[in-house]
Amino acid sequence: MTDLIEYGLSDGVATITMDDGKVNALSLDTLTAVAAEFDRAEGEGAEAVILTGREGVFSAGFDLKTEGEGWPPMLIAGANLAARMLSFRRPVIIACNGHAMAMGGFLLLSADYRVGVSGDFNIGLNEVAIGLTMPWFGIEIARHRLTRPYFDRCAVTGVLLRPDEAGTAGFLDDVVTGSELAGAAQEAAGRLVQVKDPAHVDTKLRVREQVIAGVRDGVKRIEGDGREW
Repeated sequence: MTDLIEYGLSDGVATITMDDGKVNALSLDTLTAVAAEFDRAEGEGAEAVILTGREGVFSAGFDLKTEGEGWPPMLIAGANLAARMLSFRRPVIIACNGHAMAMGGFLLLSADYRVGVSGDFNIGLNEVAIGLTMPWFGIEIARHRLTRPYFDRCAVTGVLLRPDEAGTAGFLDDVVTGSELAGAAQEAAGRLVQVKDPAHVDTKLRVREQVIAGVRDGVKRIEGDGREW
């Protein structure tokens, strides 16, 4: 556990909670810490992992205060975490507490099952709206999970959606009230731990072969030239 991340394991389900006391901006330190907790969950034999945030916000995306040489490593860490989730051996559930934008949205699109809360919350990929070109790895993740019309609209316009519409677009699988979120995530984990391993991960890797390759190619682009996101 760090000041940013809390980890718990109960009845075979690991819960990773992000809470920076603000909007859960995904800095390099935060992304590294979350990835380490996924490693811990796997090492401890967790049958499923729930990733969640703080009340009102799952994550507002990358830490935009990062500048210069710090930006490419943060992008790479985000892409690698997404690839880790896309290929994780056991089911990954996200309990989305509210807002989920940019990299927060990409994490939603990388989990096996996503539960969100109803309310006046924004979910989407708003890079274009704030003047950023969407990274190649993000485009591949969005292409894989969003419905075709919403993929184009969300990526090109940066529109933010309310939870119900975000479910239609492909960001969420279920929308519940705030008081129901934790229980709904645990219920989903309980269902998904019944999925047989290695059938789960083997099929996951087949279904997601192209998107995982696309994310890894996106990392190579950043490593080759930090300006080529």
